[in-house]
Formats: sequence, structure tokens, C-alpha cells
Amino acid sequence: MKTKSQIRAMLAQDEVDEWNAKYPIGTAVIVTKDNGVQVHTKTRSEASVSSGHTAVIWLEGLSGCYALDRCEPVVSNG
Repeated sequence: MKTKSQIRAMLAQDEVDEWNAKYPIGTAVIVTKDNGVQVHTKTRSEASVSSGHTAVIWLEGLSGCYALDRCEPVVSNG
């Protein structure tokens, strides 16, 4: 039987794999910061799992990485 932390790690890895399959480095995104401010930026890395439990990505012009659940890809209409 898997532990809760193992399950969290597997779910985070699934989220990372799905993101990386859909969105290459340089994808335009809107990220929501802790204070609610939304920033238009681009990804500068592939997504990865941080600390064994959180799916994250590094973004242009921002320090540190952000949880994927705070990032919304910008879909072009053309």
C-alpha cells in the first residue's frame, strides 16, 4: 500500500508529465501571485516536482518557481 506522500508525489508527477507534453518552454502563461496579482509571462523551464509533492515551473521575469496550479496557459485564437 502506498503512503499519502507517495500518492502526492505520483499525482504531482502526473501533472508535470501532462503539462510538459502539452506546453513547451516559452509558452505564454498568466500566473497568479500570492497577493492575487496576475502577471503575463512565459515559461523558462519544463515543469518539475519540487520537494517531492508540488508540480512547479520557472517563469521569465519572476524569482523562484510557481506551482502549476497558479499558471494558466494563454491560448491563441489563430
